[in-house]
Amino acid sequence: MGDVDPDDQAGRDRVLETLEREVGVLMRRARRVMAVRATLVHPELVPTSYIVLGLICERGSVRASEVAGCFDLDKGAVSRTVQHLVDLDLVERRSDPDDRRATLLAPTPDALERMRHLVHVRRARLKERLGGWDDESLAAFVRDLGRYNLALEEIEESGTDA
Repeated sequence: MGDVDPDDQAGRDRVLETLEREVGVLMRRARRVMAVRATLVHPELVPTSYIVLGLICERGSVRASEVAGCFDLDKGAVSRTVQHLVDLDLVERRSDPDDRRATLLAPTPDALERMRHLVHVRRARLKERLGGWDDESLAAFVRDLGRYNLALEEIEESGTDA
């Protein structure tokens, strides 16, 4: 797309419009990819449950309230999602050793193995699809994407994002 003249507000607006469009494409593609990944983990796994399972596997064990806070879900949605994961034998409920009244959600060994396998599949596909990118371009993209995500995080925290 090239550099934008800082004095050319119309040019910058066009670039920002293109950014919004490309992020929209990325989000639609990500939704489709999540559905595919979910079925690779388990044929009956739905995308929302896949995302929650990823968090549980990443953290080892979590409380349902942590899941709710992380994804901005209500208790009912978390409860249904967790039950789905339990029914598929991907998550188990355990007593919290620090507070016996509380319950922790933990991945089953099968879930961890399925998710590890998926990481290898994802990484191989990513290497294949980005094989034509040189190391410098890839590193610059990763750096800029990180900057973009940080900027969005700051906007979210200020409560002004629309």
